[in-house]
Amino acid sequence: MERQQTPGGVDRPRLRSVAAALTSLMALAATSLVAGPTVAATPTSMGACALPRTPVHHSAGLDTWNNAYPRPDHALDAVMIFLSFPDSRPLTEPHDLVADHFPATSQFYERASYGKFALRVHPGKRWLTMPHPSTSYRITRDWDPVDRAAYLRDALRVSDPGVDFSNYDLVYLVADPDAPGVDSDATKVVNFDAPMRADGTDIKRAVTVFERHPPDRNVLAHETGHVFDLADLYHRPADGKGDWDTYVGDWDVMGSQFGLAPDFFGWHKWKMGWLDPRQVRCVRPTGTTLLTLEPIAAAPAVGGRAGTRLAVVRTGAESAVAIEARAATGNDAHTCTEGVLIYKVRGGTASGGGPIEVVDTHPHSEACWDRSVYPPLADAPLGVGETFTVPGNGERITVEVADRTSTGAYTVKITTSPPE
Repeated sequence: MERQQTPGGVDRPRLRSVAAALTSLMALAATSLVAGPTVAATPTSMGACALPRTPVHHSAGLDTWNNAYPRPDHALDAVMIFLSFPDSRPLTEPHDLVADHFPATSQFYERASYGKFALRVHPGKRWLTMPHPSTSYRITRDWDPVDRAAYLRDALRVSDPGVDFSNYDLVYLVADPDAPGVDSDATKVVNFDAPMRADGTDIKRAVTVFERHPPDRNVLAHETGHVFDLADLYHRPADGKGDWDTYVGDWDVMGSQFGLAPDFFGWHKWKMGWLDPRQVRCVRPTGTTLLTLEPIAAAPAVGGRAGTRLAVVRTGAESAVAIEARAATGNDAHTCTEGVLIYKVRGGTASGGGPIEVVDTHPHSEACWDRSVYPPLADAPLGVGETFTVPGNGERITVEVADRTSTGAYTVKITTSPPE
C-alpha cells in the first residue's frame, strides 16, 4: 500500500484544461491495479531465473516492464507543488520543505542506481491556496475515496494555471504540514482509475505528501519507489497493532523508511534496470556454484568490470531465492550487520502480502535492539565461515560464506540439489 509506514502499538518513534476532466475523477488507493502494456524482455537478456510479471499489484516479477509506470533507468523530472488552506497560515516556507526531501532523495537514488538514474526536482516557489479548509477533506491514512478525489481535484485545479504538467514525469503534492486537517500518516501514492489529462499529458498518479517538518527519514524515497512499480514490503497487522516489519526488517526502504540498511534489494535493482545481465548469476538447480558477490550498496569500481551483485536460484514458476552481499557503504552505511543476505521472492504475491521475505540465518538471536526496526532480522546476514540451508523449499539450497576479499566482496558457495 502506498502510504507512510506508521506501526500501531509499537513503543518507538513513529515509523513512521483540467476542470472538465476533474469532475469525473475517481482516485484509487495504491492497492488498485493499474494495467498497462509491457516491454518484452527475452530470457537471454533477463536470464532463466527472471520471474514473470503477474497481474498482482506491484508484482515482483521482472521479465517485462509495466509501461503504466516510468522506469528509472534515465533522468526523470518531478514537480513539487505546495498547497495551503484558507483555515491556516503556513508557518514554513516552500524552500524549507524542499530541503526536507532534496537533495537527499535524489542522492539516495543516485547511489542506489550506481549513477544510472537522476531524479530532478522542480519545486514551486509559493503556496497555492486550496478552495476549502483543510478539515473539509477529512485527510487520513485510509482516506475515503470521495474525500480523496475532492482533494486531488482541487489540488490540480489550483496548480494547473501555473504548472505545465507536460514537462514532468512525477508529481509531488505537498500540503501545509501545520494545517489542522492534515494527517502526516496519510502520505502515500494515489493511482488514478483513469488518467487525468492536463497540458496534453496523462497524469496517472500523484504522491500526496502530508509529512511533518522535519519529515520521517527516507519517506519520499519510499513513496517514490511506488511510482516505479515497487511493492510495500512491510506487513500490516489486520488490527493495526503489532509489528509491521516481520517480512524484511531493516533491509530495503520499501519495507521501512527507518531501516538501518535501506538500499534496495538487488532484485529491485535488477527490475529497475540498474543491474545488467553480467551482474546477475542464475544458479543451476543442481550442483555447486562458487562466486564472488560485491556488496549491493557499493559504488562500482572506476574503470573496472562489472562484478556479480546478485545470485538467484529459481524455485518455482513464480518463486526464487535471491542471495546478495550487504556491507556498511553507500545507502547501507549505517547497517547493523554485514554479510550475505538471503531472501525469498514471490512474483505472484501482491504489495503488502510479503512478495519478498528475508531469511533469518540466525533465528535464535537478534541485534541492534536500540536502533533496528525489527531486531530479530537485524542479524539476518550470513557471516564469513558460516553455512546455512534455506528452509521451506522442495529443493535443497545451502549457502556457505567462505571468505571476504580485500575489496570487501564475499566469496560464496551455493549448493543446490533436487527434492529428496
